Amino acid sequence: MPSTRSQRPIHAVIDLSALRHNLAIAKQTAQSTNPQAKILAVIKANGYGHGLLRVAAGLSQADGFGVLGLDEAVKLREHGYAQTILLLEGVFAPAELLVAAQRHISLVVHSSQQIDMLESASLPAPVSIFVKINTGMNRLGFTPENFSLALQRLNACHNVGQITLMTHFATADEEEGITAPLALFSQITQSLPYPISLANSAALLRYPATHSDWVRPGIMLYGSSPVAGVAAASFDLRPAMSFTSALIAVQTLNAGDSVGYGKCFTATRTSRVGIVACGYADGYPRHAPTGTPIAVAGQLTQTLGRVSMDMLFADITEIPQAEIGCAVELWGTQVPVDSVAQAAGTIGYELLCALALRVPVEVLE
Repeated sequence: MPSTRSQRPIHAVIDLSALRHNLAIAKQTAQSTNPQAKILAVIKANGYGHGLLRVAAGLSQADGFGVLGLDEAVKLREHGYAQTILLLEGVFAPAELLVAAQRHISLVVHSSQQIDMLESASLPAPVSIFVKINTGMNRLGFTPENFSLALQRLNACHNVGQITLMTHFATADEEEGITAPLALFSQITQSLPYPISLANSAALLRYPATHSDWVRPGIMLYGSSPVAGVAAASFDLRPAMSFTSALIAVQTLNAGDSVGYGKCFTATRTSRVGIVACGYADGYPRHAPTGTPIAVAGQLTQTLGRVSMDMLFADITEIPQAEIGCAVELWGTQVPVDSVAQAAGTIGYELLCALALRVPVEVLE
């Protein structure tokens, strides 16, 4: 029977060696200041769109993994990952505590309601927790005023094992930096005998003072820059995802001709336009404007007009060798995902996480 698998040329490649390289950069950076620093690799959101288990395989040398949902944590345990696994928002219901205790899954605790659950639960073993302190993000965590009471309750709770203290910085990637929240955290936690976790990717790369017992790199592990305007390559990071397709048609426009929905691009000269098999249903940002970088036949060029569901348009006027079947890189080694994101008014995180399920994925070891 003939194969019914689509031969549409779009696909993504996940490079596990790039993940290993980026993990090594994170570890080297953290341990240059604190030789005892451990790496909690953040692999939530389906491994930032790369695939949870694919990413776990590439980052298997990490000391721990950070995920969002209990289902992700259980899947990692079922596939043999024995290192620390941390639920970054903790549990959402009392029933999750039993599974966490049975599977030795650690929890972020950020609210009095979560302490209530721990105090009321009947568990087979204590669970390790990371107590989150709100130092200005104002998203999750105990305020400086209520932290002391929360810690007292947790210390008295028989269901609580190892305690680690943590915070998350709102502006580690911006000019404002972390001076004020770091000083506040230090003031609140001074003399307390607990391990500490401070650094996300931006803090890890920019602020050695945050290289505490646990660092929590996320986006840098995937080869995207955590700092706007600073190229990932400047940190020696390598893209773990290459998103590619091919030209499926070529059109010639005369001056005054338009292309695509809404006629958002109108040629001012005779132009060649390559029709690329990729659209917003594949995860490419619909709001990416004319001028977004793209590579055709190995040459950098730009998109034209409005991205549609299954196709977008590339300017190939200056690429005479570009014809139907020519390779297109949407982002990857030649076109940084951060450059596409910047043109589209967003961040690389969103583009990587948005890769559609219909896009075939190949894994390079």
